[in-house]
Amino acid sequence: MASGKGSGGKMVALGIVGLLVLGLGGFGATNFGGTVRSVGAVGDQEVDINLYARALQNELSALEQQTGQQITVAQAQQLGVTNQVLDGLLTRAALDGELDRLGVSVGDEEVRRTLMSIPSFQGLDGKFDPDTYKFTIERLGQTPSEFEESLRADTARALLQGALATGVVMPDAYAKVIVDWLGERRTVSVASLTAADLDTEISAPTEDQIKSQYEATPAAYTAPESRDVTYAWLTPAMLAETAELDEASLRQIYDDNISAYMQPERRLVERLVYGTEDEAQAAADRIAAGESTFEDEVAARGLELTDIDLGDVSASDIGAAAEVVFAADDLGVVGPVMSDLGPALFRINGVLDATETTFEEARDDLAKEMATDAARREIGDLVESLDDLLASGATLEELADETEMELGQIDWTTASEDGIASFSAFVTAVQEAQVGDFPEIIELSDGGIFAMRLNAINPAALRPLDEVRDQVIADWTTAETARLLKARADKIQTEVASGTAMDALGLPVESFTDITRRDFIATMPQGFIDAVFAPGLAQGATAVITGTDRVVIAKIDTVQPPEANTEMDEIAANYAEQAAQGAAQDVIAAFASAMRLRDGVTVNQTAINAVHAQMP
Repeated sequence: MASGKGSGGKMVALGIVGLLVLGLGGFGATNFGGTVRSVGAVGDQEVDINLYARALQNELSALEQQTGQQITVAQAQQLGVTNQVLDGLLTRAALDGELDRLGVSVGDEEVRRTLMSIPSFQGLDGKFDPDTYKFTIERLGQTPSEFEESLRADTARALLQGALATGVVMPDAYAKVIVDWLGERRTVSVASLTAADLDTEISAPTEDQIKSQYEATPAAYTAPESRDVTYAWLTPAMLAETAELDEASLRQIYDDNISAYMQPERRLVERLVYGTEDEAQAAADRIAAGESTFEDEVAARGLELTDIDLGDVSASDIGAAAEVVFAADDLGVVGPVMSDLGPALFRINGVLDATETTFEEARDDLAKEMATDAARREIGDLVESLDDLLASGATLEELADETEMELGQIDWTTASEDGIASFSAFVTAVQEAQVGDFPEIIELSDGGIFAMRLNAINPAALRPLDEVRDQVIADWTTAETARLLKARADKIQTEVASGTAMDALGLPVESFTDITRRDFIATMPQGFIDAVFAPGLAQGATAVITGTDRVVIAKIDTVQPPEANTEMDEIAANYAEQAAQGAAQDVIAAFASAMRLRDGVTVNQTAINAVHAQMP
């Protein structure tokens, strides 16, 4: 269960992390000069225009990483991102105003300690590096004194947030309700009905039934929008087969990359270094005597296995220790051995045998790679002349006649994925094209090129019944089968509810013991777990669940409380902690809102527009 102290500490950490994300994430942000200094204020606490620019740029970068697409300011405005960024900065200003009123600040020593701990300012040795700090701050468009003052303000603000969050805890009953719901156990007996269990055979549908099915579900028989596209394309694979290969060049490529073809023996190794050989020998003796394990020795040094894992190494990778490590016939611990870092124990976890690939064995792959590279270069050399042909009025058909490009046609839909439709550049071009656009050369991800012409856009349309008759008949048969199965299942459910035993139904019966809401049973229809845990479904109750190819009748045999174990205790603690953190954030937000209401909020839309205008 989260304590008040724990929740408050987390909020302090969140405040400082927020500072670093905001300040260090916006590399390259524009530095706005002039007389306009702020985009808004809460009371007399202004929101600096450069701070807003960096925060917005950082948020846009985060969105681009999540979506894989560039996000413009206009799109950010439509999504409400700009308002969210401004609102967050106004909330910070409200908290800063209260800190000033209370006279709360952070001393130089605390600022120094926090500064030293920021990873972005540390060198390769993990220690604070003044040159790295200066370089990073310059990229931020700030001076060290400006950054340190912002760090002081953020640290103080984090203290206020921590004070507000301290003592926010959730009652034990909160976690108990959730755990009782998640951990409740049910034993369920299930009888399955398939088409083979129906009393009568399903006959062919009548014409009226076919027409009714067709009219009832028109979306199933509607052809999607398609785009009639003519294209000419050229890929490295088209040219690679005719490429002339130089045997001497193939041999040279092989020789230049000989390490990839001649792999020495490698071993999967972990290395635990000690201060003295006596300490290493004592640890080896404990392991040999069964008094300890290698894992125990690692933990005793305050390390994790990931800290000492060297991965797969060759003899040349581990220096003088190689003679012992690579002489060992079995897996396990060897040593002590003097390593580059001092006396150490090595644990061998696996052996990767040496491999040798001769030139003759590698030649085909080398030839394919060389031919493809040559084809890419040849295509690259053609782009300018092909552009000139299109600019002079050449059609795609003429382009295919006069060059190596191949002509093609496709009725493209969103489901198209073969051939040229497998390239994202082609898909994007088709989606953006308009009828009448002039073709242009566009590059493909494999080094190929294409040009296209959109001939027509064919809107989505309901296909004629005769064209989809077989599909309609199959859909009707499926629906009719499901209807009859459901009717039979409802009848069986009534029998079971009246006391008929599940194993007396003459149907296959399965039993699932102590299942919970967190379980998934792949053999059951979708929604099975939700159905057997439906509200009000008590012990002895039944439910009918319809699947794609069968219907099941489920009977709740037993209902039991959660099993008492460590896992459920951890779940309860995690839920309570998450809820406490959420409540603490709500408290901070409510406090900031009250400060904003008390001190008054002003927004400089002109300054905001100026920031937006200077961003891409």
